[in-house]
Amino acid sequence: QVQLVESGGGLVQPGGSLRLSCTASGIAFSIYIIRWYRQAPGKQRELVATITNGGSTNYADSAKGRFTISRTNARNTAYLQMNSLKPEDTATYVCNVGLGSSSYWGQGTQVTVSS
Repeated sequence: QVQLVESGGGLVQPGGSLRLSCTASGIAFSIYIIRWYRQAPGKQRELVATITNGGSTNYADSAKGRFTISRTNARNTAYLQMNSLKPEDTATYVCNVGLGSSSYWGQGTQVTVSS
């Protein structure tokens, strides 16, 4: 049974930082592409960052220069380091792992940026 568990969300002031984690079980984690999405109330889901099984990364324009996606295959864990957070980053952040037709989702972790 595949399971993805996100953690690390919370309430942070503007300009602050958070590091989200996504830990997987039940899959050969190292071969999968990892994606972080976010969805704010009333808005479409947005792809924030991607890391391939080779370690290549890609970011949404809104995340470039502030967010960093990484992975530690030995721990079956992916991370999203978020710096210089803004109120508009407030959303539920969800981890996805995929390869071909296989795709798995976590339950999400809430990030709220507010003073």
